[in-house]
Amino acid sequence: MDIKNSKKIRMSAERFRRFSGMTLVEIMIAITVISVAVLGAGRYRYYTALDAHKTDVQMTAARVALMLCESWRGVKGSVSYDPTSHLGDELVITSDTGPDAPDDFTALGSYSALLNGFKCYTTLSWKDIDTGLRALNVEVAWPQKGYDSDSFSDADKTLQLTVYTLN
Repeated sequence: MDIKNSKKIRMSAERFRRFSGMTLVEIMIAITVISVAVLGAGRYRYYTALDAHKTDVQMTAARVALMLCESWRGVKGSVSYDPTSHLGDELVITSDTGPDAPDDFTALGSYSALLNGFKCYTTLSWKDIDTGLRALNVEVAWPQKGYDSDSFSDADKTLQLTVYTLN
């Protein structure tokens, strides 16, 4: 091997070592990409937890409405139905203010319901559809934040459930 070729090989090896590392720009781009991915994953996780909480609150409100409707339907839609004394200990119901009854329904009463720390406001109403057929309506209102409600004025979400019974 002659000196000229060995010098070329040595110079190309040195040049390769010199340019084989990462530049500062490449490192900054990699850090930016990783940061965006981590922040995106954190945001996704936050909104997933928030949506799960909202779903839990809505399901609890629907359970309250269904319990009231089925309990009232169990006594054939009696206009003397009193949910404060009719339901068990799991659902605590007290007389309170609640949402307005639909225009063509007769209001039975308004109540606040407490179920597993979740407080909502309900209004029960009824309407005779035909001879022997009665529509029972339960309107439930609750605050979007779900728990820690102090009054009906905090409520900003509603759910209406109507069932029919033969009386």
